[in-house]
Amino acid sequence: MSRIGRKPITIPSGVTVTLDNTLITVKGPKGTLTRDLHKDMKVSVQDDMINVERPSEHKLHRSLHGTTRSVIANMVNGVTEGYVKSLELVGVGYRANKTGDKLVLNVGYSHPVEFTPAAGIEFEVPVNTKVIVKGIDKELVGAIAAKIRSVREPEPYKGKGIKYEGERILRKEGKAGKKK
Repeated sequence: MSRIGRKPITIPSGVTVTLDNTLITVKGPKGTLTRDLHKDMKVSVQDDMINVERPSEHKLHRSLHGTTRSVIANMVNGVTEGYVKSLELVGVGYRANKTGDKLVLNVGYSHPVEFTPAAGIEFEVPVNTKVIVKGIDKELVGAIAAKIRSVREPEPYKGKGIKYEGERILRKEGKAGKKK
């Protein structure tokens, strides 16, 4: 049995979970998330608990068991607390600013790079070298943060680029000088 899949999910107060066949909707104080789950997974809502069961020991069902439970738990956590990803800009002249709801990055290209937030995503720029991506959908927050990071990934020689906060960049040694 999947250890993660067996654990029940506790529904906090203020959150409502509705199941319509394979469609699960989670409503909370921060918003609403909807997701279509795999048709074979059996999800049941009883009192303030959500249980996920698998129909058989088939390899597909075993792999979906823990994943389905984690996805639902992330939905419940997202509508109550939300998710945050922080990015740092490292490099001379690298800066970010927010124009309206758009994020504008100046990272060494001949033009600024603009990002328009997707529905449910919010950008914050507390300092011009730091970008914070907030939202209720964990998958979407991570995808948007990865897309911003891909504009100028950190390079291993000087460490310049856009990196996640706390990310450690493995540094390489530069060219060796001439030996006499």
